[in-house]
Amino acid sequence: MSSLVTSSHTATPTPNVPLHPAASQGSAPASASGGATAMAASAAPTMTGVAPTMKSVLFYQPGDIRYEDIPTPKPGPGELLIRVRRALTCGTDLKAFRRGHPVLLKNLPSPFGHECTGEVVALGQGVDRFELGERVMVANSAPCGDCFYCHHDQPNLCDQLDLLNGAYAEYLKVPARIVEKNTLRLPPDVSDEAAAFCEPLSVCLRGIELCQISAGKRVLIIGIGAIGLLMARLAKLNGAQVVVLGRNALKRELADTFAQADAVVDVSSGIDAEAIKAAYTPEGIGFDVVIEAVGQPHTWQAALAMVRRGGLVNCFGGCESGTSIELDTRRLHYDEITLISPFHHTPRHVRHALAMIASGQLDPTPLITHRRPLSQVRQALRDVAEGQAVKVALYPDALFEATFFDEGPQQPAAVEG
Repeated sequence: MSSLVTSSHTATPTPNVPLHPAASQGSAPASASGGATAMAASAAPTMTGVAPTMKSVLFYQPGDIRYEDIPTPKPGPGELLIRVRRALTCGTDLKAFRRGHPVLLKNLPSPFGHECTGEVVALGQGVDRFELGERVMVANSAPCGDCFYCHHDQPNLCDQLDLLNGAYAEYLKVPARIVEKNTLRLPPDVSDEAAAFCEPLSVCLRGIELCQISAGKRVLIIGIGAIGLLMARLAKLNGAQVVVLGRNALKRELADTFAQADAVVDVSSGIDAEAIKAAYTPEGIGFDVVIEAVGQPHTWQAALAMVRRGGLVNCFGGCESGTSIELDTRRLHYDEITLISPFHHTPRHVRHALAMIASGQLDPTPLITHRRPLSQVRQALRDVAEGQAVKVALYPDALFEATFFDEGPQQPAAVEG
């Protein structure tokens, strides 16, 4: 049976998820109005209606982020400036807030956040594929297309991967390569919040694709944060029988209502691998595929303990740098266990993610449990860390107030649901 959510590198888009004919790597889908393009921008970009300063969240050191006024950037040749309409919290941002990040946050103070949608407000010289006022989603990276890995169809491992941070701000300058390869125009009926999921969904699509999940396979998901829940939903769309393990009551409920898992197991008191295999696999042999979406050594080892002979373990959750685990090499060899550890996304998967959302095949917005103004980003991260929220949608403060309050200025507060 053909898969609903996976596709080969050369195959056409999956059934029920028609990609726009122009949505190949390096091009953006045309808008519903026909994709009219603007004339190439002049050397000096017009910044009409854009304030000279903006609010931005800056990372200074682990545990120290600040909401500050900084100069609004101007787009250079090939670049865009977008007014951020929605940004989402992410587990990577939470880890980076706690530990720092040697790649994403190496020049301090650093812009912060990477999942967002926005409105084009200024065009750099030579940009003729977008118009002022268009809504776009911006992925957080773009490959060079010229290195060894790009030439071997592994653009996610590109030696010169262009990275983008700074979604937690009123405006975001998008680098030229990301404008060219990983900035997509949004269809009119796709919301800002749904489109902001394109980046995490694209990562999950690639992870599921590499698992080769087909109808009837038994799949175990360890961890039910946003990534685990997206993985579970994608596995279900592929026809798998899905069991998820989690501790948090809110997330277990979403595993049922959003992911539509076949079984949701409370592991608050620990993971009993043998009992879980006995309860959910024939004769307790183990699962065809186990996806670890926590990023802890003990859950990596639990994943290995619950996969069947000849099965596959997807070590998707990233552990802290320097972490190691013990492996039973005899079992790994003689039981033919396949280990994979997918990292990041590709332009193809970003387009696939937007196509799934636009087609209505997957609506990720139930994972947004809270909405907050950008100035409350610290509390938003705390809510996620404490298990009180799954995803928090962050609005620039003025937009938050205009969206949720109609009776003049007042102190913004969190909005649930």
